[in-house]
Amino acid sequence: MAERLDRPRRERNLLARWGWLGLALSMALVVPWLLGGEDVLDALADFPLGILALMLVMTVTCWNLNALRLRLLLDGRAGRVGQGEALAIEMAAKFALCATPGGSGGAVTLLALLARRGFPPSRGSAIFLVDQGCDMLFFLAMLGVLVSISLGGNVTWPHQGLLAIAMLGLVGLMLLVGVSLLRLPRLLRQPPSIGLRRLSAHRRRWLARRLLGCRRALIATLCLPPLRLASILGLCAAHWLLRYSLLYLAVLGVGGQADWAWTFLTQMLAMAASQISILPGGAGAAELGVGALLMPLMPATQAAAAVVVWRLVTYHLYLLAGAPAFVILVGRWLKHPSGPDTGNTSTLTPASRQRSRYARQPSANAPPDSPRHPR
Repeated sequence: MAERLDRPRRERNLLARWGWLGLALSMALVVPWLLGGEDVLDALADFPLGILALMLVMTVTCWNLNALRLRLLLDGRAGRVGQGEALAIEMAAKFALCATPGGSGGAVTLLALLARRGFPPSRGSAIFLVDQGCDMLFFLAMLGVLVSISLGGNVTWPHQGLLAIAMLGLVGLMLLVGVSLLRLPRLLRQPPSIGLRRLSAHRRRWLARRLLGCRRALIATLCLPPLRLASILGLCAAHWLLRYSLLYLAVLGVGGQADWAWTFLTQMLAMAASQISILPGGAGAAELGVGALLMPLMPATQAAAAVVVWRLVTYHLYLLAGAPAFVILVGRWLKHPSGPDTGNTSTLTPASRQRSRYARQPSANAPPDSPRHPR
């Protein structure tokens, strides 16, 4: 009876999610049309196919770079993960990121798929934090370079004050996360805050164990060999340099003129502003932000056409290519919550296999026909 009562609720939730996604897809097309008018279609029809093919190749290369970075971050702690498996996990997580408001489903999907391979969510959270930390370090370095260019050269970028604001915000965010993780044991020993007082003592202990496990896994990941960490940072830089060059190619394809550094900064600022959008993938806010920052340098029609092509390869293509991987992997996980991967010793870490082997061995002091009880 309870299952029958919950079924309409699940159906309504599913329809709501598909409705939000449909609204996001429509906004990704409506906003550029409002910016450029009917002439946007003519500009899109004249877009060179060679540049579009190059953008598609660069996008697929970015996917593989992220998959390789995930393999290096895991370092065998989730079993043997091949490039194809890592690419499937990456595409499923990116689909969830683009299909949920604020990208909230991306991290959840990644942690769930890693947990299926015997990697606990607390340790998976550490992998996610290291991945995000590498991104922040790269963007901080790029902002420093852009600030140096704007101060030392004769550039005519509009809104140059945004550079300082973005850099201060990024530095503040990194310091907040770093100090919180560094002082986490001391913070957990403090009396619970007003928000945590609503939780029971058992739930607070559970949360503290998960946070400390994430901190230990984060330290273990940061203690990887320097060459491996340098490779992870190199893959991160290569990914974002390729990814944020797509808007520059889109501008060239529509016949516009813009500096590569400004298009790079435009994407950074627009994607940060898109986090406030309630629509999946930051739809509406991303298009409006990029279009507003490009229009001072080119006609509105060219800016709107460049936005459409840019979102095609950075948003719609992620949804189209990531949907099959998401359906297969998440569907398999929902069908078998324990997962065949977690029960297969080939996907467990060496320590987990050793514990499983010891757990199956009978105790030497226990009678042969009596159960073993812990002392």
